Amino acid sequence: MDRQALHAALVEAAIPGGYYRIEGVHEPAPTPPDFLFLRRAADGGWETGAHQRGQADILARHPDEPTACAYLLRLLV
Repeated sequence: MDRQALHAALVEAAIPGGYYRIEGVHEPAPTPPDFLFLRRAADGGWETGAHQRGQADILARHPDEPTACAYLLRLLV
């Protein structure tokens, strides 16, 4: 699963768009105060995390996009 397929699965599951941010695919505006996220890490891997009250906390690091997408999907569905 890639980021586009993840977004489609979340839409199909009726997960509100303000609950998550997927870098380059779904970046709600205005940015909600609290959400889960998926983004590329500085080392080329992927990170999933929670953004709360202006603080981003990494929940897990992943070696590739499919693994990161599957993890975020499990968190949200």
